[in-house]
Amino acid sequence: MTCTLRHRGPDDEGFHVDGGLALGVRRLSIIDLHTGTQPVSNEAGTVWAVLNGEIYNHRALREELERRGHRFRTSGDTEVLVHAWEEYGTHSVERLDGMFAFALWDADRRLLFLARDRMGEKPLYYAATSSALVFGSELRALLAHPAVPPELSLEGLNAFLAFEYVPDPLSIIAGVAKLPPGHMLTASPGRPPRVERYWDIPFAPDHAVSETEWCQRMVDQLETSVRRRLAADVPVGFFLSGGVDSSAVVAFAARIWGGRTLKTFSLGFPEAGYDERAFARTVARRFGTDHHETIFSAADACALLEKSADLFDEPLVDGSFLPTYALSQLARRAVTVTLSGDGGDELFCGYPTFLVEQWGPAFDRLPPFVTAALRWASAHLPSSAGYASLDFLLKQLVRGLPYPAPVRTQVLLGGLTRGERGALLAPSVAAVCASHEPYARIAETLEGAAGRSPMERAIYQHCKFYLAGQILPKVDRASMACGLEVRAPFLDHAMVELAGRIPAGLKVRRWRTKHILKEALRGLLPSEILARRKQGFGVPIAHWLREPLRGLLEERLRPERVADVGLFESATTTRLISEHVSGRRNHGKVLWALLVFDAWREGYLPGARWR
Repeated sequence: MTCTLRHRGPDDEGFHVDGGLALGVRRLSIIDLHTGTQPVSNEAGTVWAVLNGEIYNHRALREELERRGHRFRTSGDTEVLVHAWEEYGTHSVERLDGMFAFALWDADRRLLFLARDRMGEKPLYYAATSSALVFGSELRALLAHPAVPPELSLEGLNAFLAFEYVPDPLSIIAGVAKLPPGHMLTASPGRPPRVERYWDIPFAPDHAVSETEWCQRMVDQLETSVRRRLAADVPVGFFLSGGVDSSAVVAFAARIWGGRTLKTFSLGFPEAGYDERAFARTVARRFGTDHHETIFSAADACALLEKSADLFDEPLVDGSFLPTYALSQLARRAVTVTLSGDGGDELFCGYPTFLVEQWGPAFDRLPPFVTAALRWASAHLPSSAGYASLDFLLKQLVRGLPYPAPVRTQVLLGGLTRGERGALLAPSVAAVCASHEPYARIAETLEGAAGRSPMERAIYQHCKFYLAGQILPKVDRASMACGLEVRAPFLDHAMVELAGRIPAGLKVRRWRTKHILKEALRGLLPSEILARRKQGFGVPIAHWLREPLRGLLEERLRPERVADVGLFESATTTRLISEHVSGRRNHGKVLWALLVFDAWREGYLPGARWR
């Protein structure tokens, strides 16, 4: 099993076996290069732990535990897990500040404890079968165990089409689940595993604090968050897109490190409308960084898609996954750790979807003739290749109008509606999927934000689904495939909790997204960075599928090939291709989803048929 994860931990390997219990780990050495070998035990050898990720407050925890009489043999962060367990038991996870997925075995109590970080930066899959409890950082590790057969989950496939990823606790493999962010699992021989939440995203808006004071608190907390994530015994660099969030991380790092030269890494595209490198260069010049760039083309996408089963592990539609992998390859040549700006858009309302949320109640009150007019206008607008363009957003909004606000938000973010999925899936598969509506999971999850304002519920939804299900898995899989660790200062739980106390009205003001964050960064970042329109890590997938990738698209989704596999309706896929390549419609996302899934299926379920 550990051999399948060599890319995540190229530096070391370790095991601990205790009867029917086995812990295995592959290590990427970042903290304590010489004595940080895993698994790590307590003094008596009765508690053992393996860790994927980083515990940023491990030194403070070490001092606290040493005052209580614990003795440490290493300088690494993993050892604090076993001593904190001895002192605080399951409550020890609440004291951890970091991004992590870890497993701990208490031999005296015959108890296995698994935990995942609060926001979901590190993955953790598990399968509770009749003969074993199997867990690991990726599906491929679980599938190496004889108790976990490679069988497609049709419920997972349906969710993949609805969300463009498979949201927790589902996975694409039948019988395998994801431990949700902020949750822990306990298991003992002969008992079913128990999953519990230990933390959730809080909202407690304080309207008594002035905007100026909020700006200062944000600056102080961001500086603290960045400082914690700079700690490493290996070279550290920075992903720099030229957007507000990654630029802010670079700015604070430059302030913390003083005269030290930062290494920054950016990616661009040959298509000018998607290329952000000019903005990244502006920031790089401002802070005097050692700046590195790479270009990602359709030819690169084609080459990587053919090996995507090795990269994706679980299918993911996000078109920026492959470019993120290329960017990680570039960074890994010079550093072992990078910092990113992930999380800023979700916490501070940076996406166009948050502008739509402001008008949510008005959409619910639209008279039928207005709705009909919007549908007519949407149908007659020219098809744009850009997913951030106004015409594309209008089309997505119109598709979501029949649904409640949370589902409308998901349609805006991406994925297929129930009717669209029914038309795409083969009839026999659609009949099975009809009993599992993925959108129901949105309402279940939003119970955690009951009583909050519509904008706070939208933030919660973006964090629980889009961030935890798409953005963070994309970054983790793409970077760890290169043996690169990515840290996100905005996802420091103290930063998340601070954001929850800032009134939503300060995050979106009229048509300005991330208002309070931009105000906090005024004077620290170049004005053209603060004033630029939200672009995101856009990828010209729709254009590529019409021209340079058209041959690949038409070959992989040949009607007879689609019919032979038996999951999708070949007449529907043929129509989608015809409409897209002709320019009549923009089906780039769903066609890319089908390509990604097909490449994954060939790698993980070769020869399987559903006819």
